Amino acid sequence: MAIMIDRPVWPGRGRRWSHLCSDVSYDELHEFARRLGVPARGFERDHYDLPADLYDAALALGAEPVPSQQLLRRLSAAGLRRRKRGRGITAGPDRPAGRG
Repeated sequence: MAIMIDRPVWPGRGRRWSHLCSDVSYDELHEFARRLGVPARGFERDHYDLPADLYDAALALGAEPVPSQQLLRRLSAAGLRRRKRGRGITAGPDRPAGRG
């Protein structure tokens, strides 16, 4: 199992959040999140947003604590990183300038 979690430092809606990812497959990630009790609406393209109060439970289920930068590197290396549209995308033959 290669489920990773970064520290809950990301602010939002009055809480702190972690990112829960897999560098193996989305199926593995969804199964882990289901066992943790995380609702499907917490899935954001390539990770789950996990509230700080579930961090310790994720570790107890076997999630590997990693720094955010390592999480992104491993997710990208596995080919599972899905960037939001409009970020880091340049114009090209099939992508006109100004559209992301």
